[in-house]
Parts: sequence; structure tokens; C-alpha cells
Amino acid sequence: MSKTKERTAAPTAGALPQQTQMAGPVAPPRVSARRRRPGVIALSLALIAAGGAGVAVLLLQVGDRTDVVTVVRDVQVGQVLTEQDLGKASVALDPAVKAVRVDKMDSVVGKRAAVELKPGSLLSPFQVTKDSLVKAGEQLVPVGLKPEQVPATALVPGQKVQLVHVPTQGAAAEAGEEPGTDGPRSIAGRVVKASKAAPGTGVVVVDVATTAADGPTVAAWVSADALRLVLDSPENT
Repeated sequence: MSKTKERTAAPTAGALPQQTQMAGPVAPPRVSARRRRPGVIALSLALIAAGGAGVAVLLLQVGDRTDVVTVVRDVQVGQVLTEQDLGKASVALDPAVKAVRVDKMDSVVGKRAAVELKPGSLLSPFQVTKDSLVKAGEQLVPVGLKPEQVPATALVPGQKVQLVHVPTQGAAAEAGEEPGTDGPRSIAGRVVKASKAAPGTGVVVVDVATTAADGPTVAAWVSADALRLVLDSPENT
């Protein structure tokens, strides 16, 4: 056989078999349709409805606001309230918070501040009083307390105290006082106002109401630096 015939009979390099050259079309995968269960649909609708109801309740709470009276400038203890001291605000008021409503503002104007009022705060009906902090037959005596004499318990208006006479030994001898067995003399009083500690010295001034008969005596004790302030127990207040 000649070389020419051998080349003709030899298969062509890289030629594919006949079966692979005639591949048929590929069918797409069959996807089964998912069946929707009525129970799942009902549960989804219930959750959506519950969420909408919660949002509605929240919006109602936020929208439920109350017009109340506020403090717009500093008011000292015992000072008479005027309309210029008060303002108005609309807030979502917690039921536990007691505040004067705007329609009751006239009932607090003309009353005295029972405590020190600060701007930006809500006005409570318990922060005002119609009574004068110094009653008839009383006198107001300022008592200066050094830092070591100031009680750790905060002094608040209305708190009852004892003003104790503690003269030095030399002062007692000059006054002709004999040391007694009954203890030092004391006078009952009531806190009307207590200032903040003075910068530098730390001295706190306490306005104490006493009877008109005891006022001059207390003032003399203060002048002689022979007075100490003692808090009464809560049972005595």
C-alpha cells in the first residue's frame, strides 16, 4: 500500500466520535410548585396586625400630652410667685408625676415658694404654700455655720432644730454663769431657708424662725459665736 492511501485511511487528529458530535437539546430541571398553607398565611396576617396595633398605641401615648406650668426663672424660698416667674409647656406626663396644670395657674400665682425653684423645672403643687414662712409672733434669725458645723443631712424648709448655747469658759465666767447640771440652754427653732456654702469660706447661712421672745437671745448667741444648731429627730418634726 502506498503512503498516499495510508494518509487517506488514517483518522483525522482531534476528530470527535460521531456520537458526541450530534448531542441533543438539554431539558431544563423541573421545579415543583410550593403549596401555600392557609395556617402560615393567617399567622403572618395576625403578626402584621399586631405590629400595626402596637405602633398605633405608641403614637397615641406620644400624642397624649398635658399642658403644665413650668418655672422660668429663679425663685427663692418664701418669695411670692408672679406670672413672670411661670411659663407653660406641653409634655407627656407620667401619672406618678404631680404637676400644676395650666388651667390651675391662677391658683399658684400669689402664693409663696416653699422650696427654692429653678428655671426649666415643672411646678408641683407641693412646692408652694399660702402661708408665710415666718408666722405671726415669730422672728427670723440668720445663723452662720462653719463647714465643720454644717450637718451632713441637708437642711430643708420646715425642719425643726434646737439652737444650743455653747459659750466659751471665759465668756461664761464673765457673764456670771455657773456650770449647771441640766446641760446647756437651748431654744427651739424651725428652718426657713438654708443657703449654699459660700465660696472660699464654706459658711452656710440658715434662716431660723423662733418665737419673738427668743429672737433677741438667739441673735446675741450668734454674735458671740456661742451657738450651735442641732437637728431634731424626725419624730419631733
